[in-house]
Amino acid sequence: MNFIQTRGFDTTKPETVTFSQAILAPIASFGGLYVPEKLPELGRDFLEKHLNSSYKELAKDMLGRFEIDIDSEVIDEALNLYDSFDDKNNPVPVVKVKENLYISELYHGPTRAFKDMALQPFGIVLSSIAQRLNESYLILAATSGDTGPAALETFKNRANVQVACLYPDGGTSDVQRLQMVTEDATNLKVIGIHGVFDDAQNALKHLLASESFKAALKEKNVSLSAANSVNFGRIIFQIIYHIHSYLELVRQNAITMGEKVYLNVPSGNFGNALGGYYASQMCVPVEKIIISSNENNVLTKLIKSGKYDLRESEVVGTTSPAMDILKSSNIERILFDMFGFARTRELMENLETQKFYELTADELTTLQNSFDADFCNGDEGKVYIKDTFTNDNYLMDPHTATCMKSYETCCDPKIKTIAYSTAEWTKFSPVIANALTGEVDAHDIDALESISQTASLEIPAVIKGLFSKEITQKTVIDKEDIEKEILKFL
Repeated sequence: MNFIQTRGFDTTKPETVTFSQAILAPIASFGGLYVPEKLPELGRDFLEKHLNSSYKELAKDMLGRFEIDIDSEVIDEALNLYDSFDDKNNPVPVVKVKENLYISELYHGPTRAFKDMALQPFGIVLSSIAQRLNESYLILAATSGDTGPAALETFKNRANVQVACLYPDGGTSDVQRLQMVTEDATNLKVIGIHGVFDDAQNALKHLLASESFKAALKEKNVSLSAANSVNFGRIIFQIIYHIHSYLELVRQNAITMGEKVYLNVPSGNFGNALGGYYASQMCVPVEKIIISSNENNVLTKLIKSGKYDLRESEVVGTTSPAMDILKSSNIERILFDMFGFARTRELMENLETQKFYELTADELTTLQNSFDADFCNGDEGKVYIKDTFTNDNYLMDPHTATCMKSYETCCDPKIKTIAYSTAEWTKFSPVIANALTGEVDAHDIDALESISQTASLEIPAVIKGLFSKEITQKTVIDKEDIEKEILKFL
């Protein structure tokens, strides 16, 4: 399968590329992104075929339908990493929480967040391509808290790969920060910046498009790629768990094959929701995809009004920091799928130059045929955390809690909803402890102990051990110094 470009073709890059080329150099013409030339048409037969398949069998077949240019042995090695999740036979449990609400738990990997689902296999795939080409790659990652730890975990000590990970200093939970700054592999560099996630992501996109930066890397015989969801190598693995979650509801006799469901996704950079959208286009019967946001609710406004407006917006720090994002990169891929490259380029250039675009009435109707949205503030989220724990005996993190409001406001109660839990409770313990007991200003380790006692849950060793590990990554800089710091690292 070939990949094409969301903003059209500017002659500086090939008009179409292979999967390997798309993930090695993820920024396309005019600053756009790569998307499949055509999604595989899987249909109900594919779902029937995999009703009793393992997660890895499902994943292997779906990747095969994309006809990606990756050796079968490499794919097997990549998918075998799911064996290290909490339950090798079921790396993504789907748990009934309410009569028509099921939670797909995506956090059972090594860093306790959903980014492991894509980044664990992605690390092996990208490293294997670099080795096959006998090239060295710098992988850039910008994180609001979860991509960073997962990228560092998957790439550490891998051949032909170095990683520079950017995070907003003070903009992650303590656990997320410790997962990054205690990494000691020599091929990893963690850089805190004075700013917010959008600053980190803007820097990443600038460097990916910068000819001078790439020339400086070339002098060091290094090429450039990225681990963020601008890279389709991330997205392709995120489609799989939406298909799996639907099949789980069929296996649990919650729905019959072919019955429609809602997919309710806590959304920041929109990669998780995009995976659900592609799954719906390929085979999963979806009523609508529900986008759940926090106070940084640009996506809610877009889906409700058709306006993407950043002119007077600033990122607000919230209790769900991994969603503290205003420029959601993967919306671009939705725009392309619905409206084509010319309109996508026009809209994205308006956003970049004017910080604003507006869909036409017909375009908004098209968007709303597939999506609905609502947002949940931090206080509301804490109420949902406590109520769901008290009434349903289920403990969720603050990102998952945003789905509870949109479940009430956007979903027909007669239709089953699959909501996606993107992080384990251990990643955001002060917020959860405050929700459960009212305690305030607790350090992460104290909050973890409190929740452990209150909920009779054991703190995973991989989390508890962070607090005694040495801080090895101490760099915190102004965003203007990012390029210089990365070159110094190399």
